[in-house]
Amino acid sequence: MDESRRDRKKRQTRDRIQEAALDLFTAHGYRNTTIAAIAEHADVATRTVTLHFPTKEDLLFADDPFTPASLADRLTGRTKPALDVVREWMRDTMGSLDRHDADRCREPGEVWARRTRRAALIAEDDDLRGRARAAYRDLELLIAAAIGEDVDLPADAMAPRLTAYALIGGLRELYTTREVRQDADLSPLVDQVFTFARAGLKRLT
Repeated sequence: MDESRRDRKKRQTRDRIQEAALDLFTAHGYRNTTIAAIAEHADVATRTVTLHFPTKEDLLFADDPFTPASLADRLTGRTKPALDVVREWMRDTMGSLDRHDADRCREPGEVWARRTRRAALIAEDDDLRGRARAAYRDLELLIAAAIGEDVDLPADAMAPRLTAYALIGGLRELYTTREVRQDADLSPLVDQVFTFARAGLKRLT
C-alpha cells in the first residue's frame, strides 16, 4: 500500500512538471524557458525537475507511449497482417491516453490538444525535430519489416519502406492538419491515414 501511494505521488509529480513545462514552452518558447521557471510553475524544487527529467528535451519526450519497444512487442508473434496490428496498437495506446485524462478529471480530448501543442513545439526546433525523427525512423523500420513479411519482400524493398514511411509520416502530420484544429476526435483521421497506406501497398504489390 505504501509503495503504491509513493508511485502514485511520483506519477502525479511527473505529470505536473510536464504540464508546467508545456505551458511555459508554449507561452515563452522552448529555448527561452528555464528549468528554474518550470520548477516554480510546477511548485517543486529545481532538483525535483532534474531528478525526473535529466534534460530539458526529456520534458517533451519522456513517458510518450507510442514507443518502438511497445510496437515491437505487438508485432512479435502476430497472427494478423502488420497494418492491422499497428492500427490496434494505435487504438489501444490512444485509449490509454484518454483513460489517463479521465482519471485526472480532465475534459475529453484535452490530452490530444496538449499533444498538438507538443507537436508544434517539436516542429519549430531543429534539435527537437532531430530527436523525434530518430524515434520515427525506428517505428518505420519495424513496420517495414513486418509488412515485408506479409508481402514476401525484403524490409528494404520499396513497397514496405514507402508504406511504412507514408504511415508514420501521415500519423505524425495529423497534429498539424486543418482537420485536427476543427475536431478533437483523432480516430477517424487515423483511419484515413491507414486507408491511404493500405491503398498504396495494394497498388505497389
